[in-house]
Amino acid sequence: MTDTIFRTLPEQIASHLRQDIISGKLRPDTPLREQELSERFGVSRGPIREVFRQLTQQGLLVTEANKGVRVASQPSPSVRDLIRNLRLEIETFVITAITGKVDAEDLVHTTSILDQIKLACEQEDPDTLTELDLMFHQSILNLYEGTEIIALWLPIVLRMMLDYQRHGELIESYYEHKRILEAILTGNTTEAIAALQDNIK
Repeated sequence: MTDTIFRTLPEQIASHLRQDIISGKLRPDTPLREQELSERFGVSRGPIREVFRQLTQQGLLVTEANKGVRVASQPSPSVRDLIRNLRLEIETFVITAITGKVDAEDLVHTTSILDQIKLACEQEDPDTLTELDLMFHQSILNLYEGTEIIALWLPIVLRMMLDYQRHGELIESYYEHKRILEAILTGNTTEAIAALQDNIK
């Protein structure tokens, strides 16, 4: 996700590492070392420790005594099903709450992300697509009042994205997200939820 001047240094570094993890550049169980990351990002160890704390809270890293920090293991199939159901429940709750109450103006940002998803699919860029996928869903959740929804959702969706492998053509992702957005815009809650279920697998 694009860094801005409003993000602290640890948040910027966390964003880079988060993307490396969910894109598969950093595989599950890969050890991470403070010194190596300090040198990579040109910072002291203090910001790196804060990054480790943030990403551990989000479920992407695991810290073990005498073993250090590593990328979290991929969830087992049964746990992955649980994570998927929790994510679906949260996003279904929000879609049910906002559909029929938001219009095209409210969804300008989501529409812009959808356009970027199409471009990433056409350019066969799965790393960017993964990032935009998360941004798309978060932009919808942001339409719900209050910040507690994102706090609940983010660790769940990031855990689900560990070592995520999408099957089929990338362009299918664009059409799945387009179907969700169009259903919300037309006020069709049932279709929006059905489209969401088809997208979150």
